[in-house]
Amino acid sequence: MIFRDALKWALQSLASQRLRSVLTILGIAVGIAAVVLLTSLGEGVHRFVLGEFTQFGTNLIGITPGKTSTTGVSGAVISNVRPLSIDDAVALARIPRVLDTVPVVQGNAAVEYGPRSRRTYVFGVGAAAPVVWQMAVAKGRFLPDDHATGTRAFAVLGSRVSHELFGGSNPLGRRVRIGGERYRTIGVMAAKGQMLGFDLDDAVYIPASRALAMFNRESLMEIDVLFAAGSNADIISDRIKALLLSRHGSEDFTIVTQTQMLEVLGSVLGVLTLAVGAIGGISLLVGGVGITTIMTIAVRQRRAEIGLLRALGTGRRWIMGLFAIEATLLGGIGGIAGVILGTGGAWILETLVPKLPTHTPISYVVLAEVLAAVIGLLSGILPARQAARLNPIEALRAE
Repeated sequence: MIFRDALKWALQSLASQRLRSVLTILGIAVGIAAVVLLTSLGEGVHRFVLGEFTQFGTNLIGITPGKTSTTGVSGAVISNVRPLSIDDAVALARIPRVLDTVPVVQGNAAVEYGPRSRRTYVFGVGAAAPVVWQMAVAKGRFLPDDHATGTRAFAVLGSRVSHELFGGSNPLGRRVRIGGERYRTIGVMAAKGQMLGFDLDDAVYIPASRALAMFNRESLMEIDVLFAAGSNADIISDRIKALLLSRHGSEDFTIVTQTQMLEVLGSVLGVLTLAVGAIGGISLLVGGVGITTIMTIAVRQRRAEIGLLRALGTGRRWIMGLFAIEATLLGGIGGIAGVILGTGGAWILETLVPKLPTHTPISYVVLAEVLAAVIGLLSGILPARQAARLNPIEALRAE
């Protein structure tokens, strides 16, 4: 018997028991569909979050006040002896290969113009924020590079804040009240979108020194350092650490590179994708048990057929191969159906819920199909061995 004949025999066996074959294929298809859909969701979320974090570039180093033992952002928790200052940011900008720095103070305050009022994010930053954060000014200009002790009461509005307060009119030169203080509007930022749920367009930007006074803070919440492309982030980080140690006298700060953040984030999201894929794998296990059960029943029902093949000279290896091919076909066809269901479900889900990203790499599709065929093959090995071990005379008597 040649392979073509064996394949034809297996297909005819599947066609002769349509209901049994369809139910078995459905079991595998559901498992593969679950794996493809869940891993597509995991990969989509992975790409979305990484995209959110990298929209400000990858050549960034963040410095936060307070020493932490784990990588992360200490935020508003300021427990250091000497706070981070605007002078620290100025000094850091002089480090070789550092292009610029941005002192950051963040809070929430009411922004008012005439009868209109809107409570929104207020960022106290430096003049280099558009360069460091890769943002663009749509109208006017950004904050000037004033000395920390003589910053003027200028404000730059996010695109949404500008629209809510001024509608279609030009806000440049208008005076707005931010946290009860009057500021002259000198610019409007181009739309930037959201980052992890925070609307970056629903914000206003004022000088960092004025934000410190507005929110009654002694320390900056963060200093962002932009270094030249091609530079070694670890070397820059060491230089930053040495400079701040000389200024502060102790390591009362935390340095986090963008690479470290992305590595930690990538590992966490990778585990998430693996976990949701494993959940779908449970369905595959159930499908594999179904194939084993069905093929075992098939061996018992077709004892006479097996006996006739053995009597005609078919060897045990070919008998085993015939049932293995049949089981593999069941798994392969179920895999194709599952991939179609999974990718279709991912597309429908993303269409219905645009904020829930999905992404199905071609490697996942190929892997899912190979996995389905392998499960079919492994599930059919035991029944195939049972068929190959049947005594041809005893098998013929089953008729």
